[in-house]
Amino acid sequence: MNTLGLILAIALVAAFMAIWIAMQGVRVVLQRQRSELETSTRTTLADMFIFLDPAKIFYYNVVALVLLPTLVWVFTGNPVFVTFAAVATLVLPKYYIKSLSTRRLKQFEEQLPDALLMVSGAMRAGASLNVALESMIKEQKPPLSQEFELMLREQRLGVDFDTALVNMEKRNPLQDFSLVISGLRISREVGGNLAEMLESLSNTLREKATMEGKIRSLTAQGKMQGLIMSCLPLLMMAALNWIEPKAMGTMFTTLFGWATLTVILVMITIGYLVIRKITTIDV
Repeated sequence: MNTLGLILAIALVAAFMAIWIAMQGVRVVLQRQRSELETSTRTTLADMFIFLDPAKIFYYNVVALVLLPTLVWVFTGNPVFVTFAAVATLVLPKYYIKSLSTRRLKQFEEQLPDALLMVSGAMRAGASLNVALESMIKEQKPPLSQEFELMLREQRLGVDFDTALVNMEKRNPLQDFSLVISGLRISREVGGNLAEMLESLSNTLREKATMEGKIRSLTAQGKMQGLIMSCLPLLMMAALNWIEPKAMGTMFTTLFGWATLTVILVMITIGYLVIRKITTIDV
């Protein structure tokens, strides 16, 4: 009895230690997630003129982190799918914020040639740079109008022109926009025909956008093939499970099957990322 009691006591202590270690790990993960979400909300989202409460975003993420894996477990009973659901719940908010930033920068880049042409035309008509920028802001849509309007507001509050340009460049880290900022700063320092320079930059950016469009059209087939090849094993697995549920059942109910599923999903993810990397050409 004493030996049995000692074994039970050791097992109970070990269980409590395992639970405590797991809780500490969860606490560390949640603290890191909260810190990253707060940083993204206060920097990336604020730069996009999207003002949200970081605490609410974190609490919504915690609720999703509890609810989504639970639902996956109820419907599938597969720990591999539950693990991937939990990881996806942690990663998706940061991925979504990054995708919003990328989409906004892309829209800003598409608006830039027309905006430069409008500023150049206004300056050729005799307007100053600030007046031409104000006229362009009234005609353009966000996000470009928001960025230039913020730059002009900073100047009205006493911020130096070069500093306001640098701040706008930090909010929009684009190679094409860096050329525009450099041109404006150089023209401001040494003089020259700013209207002609802006028109030349506008034409250059249009030609670059045309070339990028051709590259995207030529690589679209490769990207689609990568997506289809990545989804094909999952579709085959679903079809075999529907045709022979008994033969495929061991993959979803045994430890060896769960390990096989994990390897399959990891390899599919790596293959898709490699194909995306190959078909993504930076100009």
